[in-house]
Amino acid sequence: MRDLVYPPVIGFAKTAFLALDLKIRRTGTEHVPHTGGALIAINHISYVDFILGGYGAVPAKRLVRFMAKEVLFRNRYSGPLMRGMHHIPVDREAGAASYRTAVDYLRAGELVGVFPEATISRSFELKEFKSGTVRLAAEAGVPVLPMILWGTQRMFTKDHPRDFTRHRPISISIGAPLTVTPDDDPAEATTRLRSTMAGMLDESIRGYPEQPQGAWWLPAAYGGGAPTPEEAERLDREELERRAERRRSS
Repeated sequence: MRDLVYPPVIGFAKTAFLALDLKIRRTGTEHVPHTGGALIAINHISYVDFILGGYGAVPAKRLVRFMAKEVLFRNRYSGPLMRGMHHIPVDREAGAASYRTAVDYLRAGELVGVFPEATISRSFELKEFKSGTVRLAAEAGVPVLPMILWGTQRMFTKDHPRDFTRHRPISISIGAPLTVTPDDDPAEATTRLRSTMAGMLDESIRGYPEQPQGAWWLPAAYGGGAPTPEEAERLDREELERRAERRRSS
């Protein structure tokens, strides 16, 4: 797969990280294979998770092909970049095509990035996982690499203005690969993946150098001001209802 767009984008991202003086801490990068396919499962807390998630594979000199909303590929600005970096458009009305593309990529030895929660978590804790992640890995015959991002929500997330303040700490943690086979029960494998990532998230939060009580970006369970998972679920439902109303009115 020829990559004329991806390397310059990575170069631009590195320059931006330097300009912002982000304090990026990467752990577990040795788990990213230098060759061969793997599915990277990432928690979703911000709109910049694609950028930082891909950065976790840079030490292995690998590029991550993300499964992303199809609307990003139709945008006049992001579309050419998404297509040029060979990311995978996901149309929720017809997801079979994107699923097959992802299987083909993985079998061809690519790294594919997915967000098992599907949407950004307003609580910054893990939402329920879709089983498609483990089913995809099992069918392609590749391992699942759990990845946890922390600190990215402070930059650009739902319900809050973007804030690219300098010197911000960012944590990227990659866990040991998980093996999933076609014989495994998808529900049990999904529970195992989520449990693994929940433990990694707890470690990332507790190891983060800033822990201000009441901070909007810190989960309620850790003394922060973020919505509880139950409150976040209600906000998600209200957002979906507003979208549906706009569609009916258009």
